[in-house]
Amino acid sequence: MNKRENIAANIDRPLVIMYLLLMAMGWANIYSAAYDPEHANLFDRTKEYGAQSVWICVSLVLGAGILLIKGDFIKDLAYPIYGFVLLLLLLVLLVGREVNGAKAWFGVGGFGIQPAEFSKFATALALTKYLSGLKTLTEMRSRVIAGILILLPVALIMLQPDTGTALVSGAFVLVLYREGLSGNILLIAIMAAILAVLSLIMKENTYTIPFTGKEVGGQYFLMFLIAVFAVVAFFFVRNFVLKRMRKRIYGFILLALLGSTAFIGSVDYAVSKMPAHQQVRIRVLLGLEYDPRGYGYNVEQSKTAIGSGGFAGKGYLEGTFTKYKYVPMQSTDFIFCTVGEEWGFLGTTFVVLMFGALILRCIQISDRQRSRFTRIYAYCVASIFFLHLMINVGMAIGLAPVIGIPLPFFSYGGSSLIGFTVLLGILVRLDAERLSQLR
Repeated sequence: MNKRENIAANIDRPLVIMYLLLMAMGWANIYSAAYDPEHANLFDRTKEYGAQSVWICVSLVLGAGILLIKGDFIKDLAYPIYGFVLLLLLLVLLVGREVNGAKAWFGVGGFGIQPAEFSKFATALALTKYLSGLKTLTEMRSRVIAGILILLPVALIMLQPDTGTALVSGAFVLVLYREGLSGNILLIAIMAAILAVLSLIMKENTYTIPFTGKEVGGQYFLMFLIAVFAVVAFFFVRNFVLKRMRKRIYGFILLALLGSTAFIGSVDYAVSKMPAHQQVRIRVLLGLEYDPRGYGYNVEQSKTAIGSGGFAGKGYLEGTFTKYKYVPMQSTDFIFCTVGEEWGFLGTTFVVLMFGALILRCIQISDRQRSRFTRIYAYCVASIFFLHLMINVGMAIGLAPVIGIPLPFFSYGGSSLIGFTVLLGILVRLDAERLSQLR
């Protein structure tokens, strides 16, 4: 058997080693976060670390099984897998089990399965399948279809509701950009985010419009500033831009003015429709409200725990915040604070660098592909891990709202672990065929 056909010889060992190391580190930290001296056995299934051991075994078997499947078969299954996961997302709304206000789980014996976690690799496969068949992403029809593939599972997940998992789909925007989506769209998205934050912050105050003495709410004052900017832009174009280009630019300025004004007006309405706890979390994040004993409690405790770890940490199983359960959801959403308290700055830096290495490796794998399908899929994987890392770590240190996004391989949960294992397993398998792939 030559090297081209020897799949085992072509498996990317650095990626597999990083996966195994991160999973082992995650299991160790779950053990610490949920440690009970009366149930110290690592495999005690009455505790979270024991249950996680079961999911680790399932994930390893599943990952090994994926490596036995041919890449062409995976490609052919892209749309069926996507359709099946959409069906699961529909079914969970009808017969699912409600946990923490979200109807997002199927009860399987003593375990729970969250199909939203599977939507990540399912959407990645379907989007990759579609994009790999296109020559460019410049046509509006192509963009709309790609958008529908991304937003269909998002809509179903929001009905549960599970805002955090739905927001992860924003990672696919990076993939679209990589495949030729105009940078102007990313710029518009960034500007919209800035306007949304300004609107929410300025809403709390009143401002005086210059030369009129009239006081208005912050959102109306922001609209006024945008209108002034549009007028200045209009006169600049009229005096300094070629006549043949003016009409088009005028249209753009008018569209930007109307769009910005409508967007600012809709931000407050959209926030008002969110659950009350999410509204408070946004206000706390923006500094509009101080609630250390209420909705801000988790973040305050998490930041204190991480800060108490200092440079080198307190030592494994020696963290007081961890040991006495001062941080809620410490084995799931806030597992990063366990790392910070027990391993300190050195430990958190090492974990972030490990994830950075994993993401960079996925990008390197993408860049060496002959197959467009594998190249795009690798970028999907890298983008998903990147967004999870940024938001979860951001939550733990108070730079992102608490929206329930797990830290891959670290946060307790079988659905999450299986989802990320499948996501990486498919990439490893596809990459192993890189010498024989032609498209």
